[in-house]
Amino acid sequence: MAPAVPPARSAGQTAALVVEDELEPRIRIPTDLLRCLTSILEVALLVGLALLATQAASGLEQDVSKHLPRQLVGPLHTLAFIALLVLPLALAIRQVVIGQLRQLTEAVVIGLIAAGVAIGCSELLQLSSLTDLYRALVRSPSPAGVTALDPYLAALAAYLTVIGLSGRPRWRTWGWLAITFYCLTSVVLKNETSTVLSLLITLALAAAVGSGLRYVIGTPSERPTAAEIAAALSLATGRVVEIHRVPDGRTDNRRYAVVGGDGEQLDVTVFDRDQQAADFLYRLYRRLRLTSQASRSLPLTVSRAVERRALMAYAVEDAGVPTPKLRAALRVGPEAAAVATRHCTGTTLADLPYPPSDQLLGRVWDAVLQLHKHRVTHRSLIADHILVSGAARNGTVLLLDPGDGDVAASDLQIRLDLAQLTATTALLVGPDRAAALAREKLGQPSVSNLVPLLQPVVLHRSTRATLRRRKDVLPALRKGLIGTAPEPGPEVEQLERIKPRSVVTLVAAVIAAYLVIGQLGRRNFVPVLRQSDWRWVLAGLLLSVLTYAGATWSLSGFVLERLRFARTFLAQLAGTFVTLVAPAAVGGVALNIRYLRKAKITPADAASSVAVSQVVAFAVHMLLLVVFIAITGGAHQAPFHPPAWSYIAVAAIAVIALGVLAVPAGRRLIRSRVAPTLSQVIPRLLEIAQRPAKLAEGVSGALLVTFGYILCLQVSVLAVGGHAAFFAVAVVFLTGQAIGSVVPTPGGLGAIEIALSGALTTIAHVPTAFAVSAVLLFRLLTFWLPIPVGWAAMNYLQRHDAL
Repeated sequence: MAPAVPPARSAGQTAALVVEDELEPRIRIPTDLLRCLTSILEVALLVGLALLATQAASGLEQDVSKHLPRQLVGPLHTLAFIALLVLPLALAIRQVVIGQLRQLTEAVVIGLIAAGVAIGCSELLQLSSLTDLYRALVRSPSPAGVTALDPYLAALAAYLTVIGLSGRPRWRTWGWLAITFYCLTSVVLKNETSTVLSLLITLALAAAVGSGLRYVIGTPSERPTAAEIAAALSLATGRVVEIHRVPDGRTDNRRYAVVGGDGEQLDVTVFDRDQQAADFLYRLYRRLRLTSQASRSLPLTVSRAVERRALMAYAVEDAGVPTPKLRAALRVGPEAAAVATRHCTGTTLADLPYPPSDQLLGRVWDAVLQLHKHRVTHRSLIADHILVSGAARNGTVLLLDPGDGDVAASDLQIRLDLAQLTATTALLVGPDRAAALAREKLGQPSVSNLVPLLQPVVLHRSTRATLRRRKDVLPALRKGLIGTAPEPGPEVEQLERIKPRSVVTLVAAVIAAYLVIGQLGRRNFVPVLRQSDWRWVLAGLLLSVLTYAGATWSLSGFVLERLRFARTFLAQLAGTFVTLVAPAAVGGVALNIRYLRKAKITPADAASSVAVSQVVAFAVHMLLLVVFIAITGGAHQAPFHPPAWSYIAVAAIAVIALGVLAVPAGRRLIRSRVAPTLSQVIPRLLEIAQRPAKLAEGVSGALLVTFGYILCLQVSVLAVGGHAAFFAVAVVFLTGQAIGSVVPTPGGLGAIEIALSGALTTIAHVPTAFAVSAVLLFRLLTFWLPIPVGWAAMNYLQRHDAL
């Protein structure tokens, strides 16, 4: 605690006031961060508008020019410019008079920084890669060398942002009026190069710089002191003799312990206006993601926050449920409000030195059910908000901080409250005791209806954090609640408007569409298809389908549990879409692990099974490459002669490998990378080896994938009229696939085509024209055509909760 401040007296007090407080001299206001992020978003939208709607912006400028009288434009511009010179000077004088020299200095420095940012952005806009944007922002016929963003306007806007005009309506009105006239007249004057978009971007950029730097360096605190809070409380609750700051890391609101002249103890929560937007982005995210009944709106004003707290305190008390009695709800100056409740001694469930008994938890359930009889919910039933006053065996249960609850609650809101209480109980005493207690208090039918709501997304934030560390609690609780119910309800209830995976899928679809359109724009499949033999094309399409069947067997063969062939086949198709937006080694593995997890495979078994399938596929690939190179090299017709550079590459790789192994740090690095994989692969491989049918299924699936691709490339060469030996084509595919997979591009775009085309020409001696056409047809059959099918397969699996 900070040392006590000198004694203070106020109206209604007859004794010295003892104050212990830790009031920060400078604070970071969340609203500044929110304004900074909003301004950055505005800049991005305006830049997009400048690139996509230049003509519309030009039409707006012409309309402004027509409606403003020509004879007034010049004088108005001059007056506005003078006002913009006088305004910062007048504000500076005011800051000096009121003693805010540090804030004035910060405003000037940040204004200069904003001007520098505007100049720097103007210089960047003159780069050749940004020519289109530069011409959209500069109206001059010869825009070279013209400054796109106004540095003085940027400096002034950042200066005003740091000074802050929110509590000074006259200054704010005159300031924005002068800026508006300056911008309008700048657009109209013929000798100016400003455009509406450039001026708006300047203002938004300056607001972002000003708000962001103001958040970083902090703002002088205008919060009421503890003595001022005590003076305000003394008018409502009687004389206050002591006020002490109580540290509370769970909330941004200040908390105080107050002692009155008659010995009454109060708990005071102070709602500072500068902290009301602290959780705005999080609450907005929750509001967008969840339905209205499952999420909580954030009161953005101090008055609304205090009114809600008072309403919920009266509602809980009226329901006959013990809760700290509300003693006062009042304003403390223009910047804050306070809620005072009677202090109750006791121990919260979170602070009990031992797990609570069933009798104590039963009284907690009785209090909550009594609350629900009056259609009132708490919505924050965590262990810290349940207080036991007196002895734990027969003490009174009090519900603390009911401010997030609901009055006139719906059935869904009551069920959500019960789901939170059940999850809290499970974290305290285990899922089995929590499930038994819930069945005792609610009955099996009501408990079964509670199970679909046991989702982390609808629980309290602290509960979600604990469940992430104890992942076994929630599944065990659901299982215990279902018990012997004859017809358990659905596994989960739809409470989310937007699921994160749906957003990820949408973003991936947009990226995929962009890549597909860009790549297809550089490829012309029509001539290739016209010149191809359709019999071979159909054969290649069937072989492409066969590779997905092979991938299905390759995965299911290394999973001891039985997998449904159709869904596993669809998961492999979905992998094609995933590899379009991520490297195959990353996207395909992640998708298969998620599919196995949805198929009720444990995380360890899912990861080890996918790892084994990847290792076996790699081993099959390398083994076949060595075998086919040996066969092709020994052939009498068109023997395989590697190019000279390949020997140099192999030698370089060998030297690098030996150098890494010669250094202890290199050996440790290899050990750290290889050991985890081997620890997963070897035990799983030993388990699979004890079941020869499973091992044969997995290995044959990997062989089928490789041979399917080789034969598909072979028939693609035949379809375009080329000829090549099978073993040479096998070496081409295995070599080209290996080289292309090294390049970490989504789907191997570009890399695989180049590698295969070059290999067909140098290894299989296929003419360049035939090689390029064959590779285009091969990629069309094995990559481009399966993409829309993979996207549909992914959506189907997601709808059926299989992915």
